[in-house]
Amino acid sequence: MLIEILKLFFIFFQIGLFTFGGGYAMIPLIRGEIVSNGYLTITQVDQFIGIAESTPGPFAINIATFVGFNSYGIFGAILATLGVVLPSFIIILLIAYFSAKILKTKPVRGMLAWINPLTIGLILSAAISVAVNAIFKAYPWDPGFDVDYVGLGIFGVILVLAFTSKKISPILLILISAILGLIGYAIF
Repeated sequence: MLIEILKLFFIFFQIGLFTFGGGYAMIPLIRGEIVSNGYLTITQVDQFIGIAESTPGPFAINIATFVGFNSYGIFGAILATLGVVLPSFIIILLIAYFSAKILKTKPVRGMLAWINPLTIGLILSAAISVAVNAIFKAYPWDPGFDVDYVGLGIFGVILVLAFTSKKISPILLILISAILGLIGYAIF
């Protein structure tokens, strides 16, 4: 049985190592490997994909855990999950190790000197674009320009709460904004 569980580990290790683009990109490889090795039928794989999509957490980890548990119980779930996570973990460790040395070189520091402000500008641009679109329901230069006063009011309340009370949790701010949204949009 140990050989079969290790085989499952290496199947998910290969999937984690050779699939780029996240969990959705892994679906064809997972489907092919799991069905061809007899762990599940194609129908079961599709059902597991649906279950993995409806549970919190990364898709690849969920599907690996489900397949491992279905095939070999808790030990299978642990090894299948380790198999799909370990390649990314190893790659990140290698990048962190080598990037620390690379980041100290003069050319890289020069590039980062102009990339950092550029990144901040792109993030601010996206934030402003989303905020303008959310508050005004359209861009101000759009002929259908209309102000969402409820959204603007909620934004103002949350902004004041965030700046006046540093001890308020972001989760609490999200809950407050959700409650204000439910009340505000129900009334107006």
